[in-house]
Amino acid sequence: MENIRPFRFYNPRTWDMTRFVHRSWWKVLAVLLVLYGLVAGLLVPLKPNLLTVSPRSAKLGETVTLDVVGYNTLFTGEGAGAMNAWLVAGDSTDLSLRAENIVVTNDRQAQITFKLPDFLPDPETEKVTLPIYINSPGDGTFVDPVGLFIRQEASAPDRTSAETPWRSSSIQKGELRATPRTTFPYRGHLAESIRNTYFHVSLWFAMMFVFVAAVTYAIKYLLRSRHASNEGVSVVSFRDKADYWSVAFTSVGMLFGVLGLLTGAVWAKYTWGSYWSWDIKQFTTLIALLIYAGYFVLRASFPDPEQRARLGAAYNIFAFACLIPLIYILPRLSGNSLHPGAAGNPAFGGEDLDNTMRMVFYPIIIGWTLMGFWMAGVSYRARLLKERLLLEE
Repeated sequence: MENIRPFRFYNPRTWDMTRFVHRSWWKVLAVLLVLYGLVAGLLVPLKPNLLTVSPRSAKLGETVTLDVVGYNTLFTGEGAGAMNAWLVAGDSTDLSLRAENIVVTNDRQAQITFKLPDFLPDPETEKVTLPIYINSPGDGTFVDPVGLFIRQEASAPDRTSAETPWRSSSIQKGELRATPRTTFPYRGHLAESIRNTYFHVSLWFAMMFVFVAAVTYAIKYLLRSRHASNEGVSVVSFRDKADYWSVAFTSVGMLFGVLGLLTGAVWAKYTWGSYWSWDIKQFTTLIALLIYAGYFVLRASFPDPEQRARLGAAYNIFAFACLIPLIYILPRLSGNSLHPGAAGNPAFGGEDLDNTMRMVFYPIIIGWTLMGFWMAGVSYRARLLKERLLLEE
């Protein structure tokens, strides 16, 4: 016992995870953030938009009446007579065609009539899809990007004469207004499933933070073990703490990863038509989780605690080194993925994750992460209790 002395790299005055888990404020915060994310994520309605438009194509020079069916719309609300619609033919609203007539049937159905000019504003354009802008007092302004398909068979004699009908009825300043109620963005191919962003995507973020904590403690264990060997001192208790924390965080990270994979499969069924389509992102994510599953198989293969902890820590570092390229790099390099974030398929942009969604998305990431740390703390203390019971026997 004379050669045993405190480990000099360990400063009890510095931040320590063991003491942190005994505090309650961050656990309360975790529960509140997750509950807030669940309630707001499920109850806030989606932004109004058009569910169907018929017909979807028309010829220049004719009058076309579009039968539209809205989603979360209030066409017959207060000020229904002030409803306006436009076909926008350029990158800006300066070139837009105002509807000749709008007949509202109910909150979700209306007939919108456009008298199409003889030419598109750009004489060189052969075919184009014109998005439909709709504004009403109850819904504010929303855009159907699919809009109306038009083919131009003959070119205008000059650009000025082609643009004149579009400029004369264009959207005026102040006519476009924001949705008067709090909403999430509507995306036709996602619809209500966009709410899964708060579960599928946030769980992946939380998983990454938890795995970072796991590999941090794995590195800490190896550093302390190496220092103990060089100094000839016993720091078993400090090494055990780092090992136990690494196992606890890895277990929670695996749980979040499996939940993320399952919620992703449900989302894929809705948007891609199949729970599992062997998309490159699905495949590499599965491989990454299987590599982490090997961590627990490896630990179970060695009865000696010291050997089990040392090899487990080394393997944890290896698993984390594989995680980053498998989830974030290879899917981008493949260029053939249905999943957002791959080449040619950008991740969520302003129309998918607007400021309203960010008010829920970021808090629930923090909530899931804190919840994961809480779960890891429970697992850590359960492991300590198990060790003490074994020693008493």
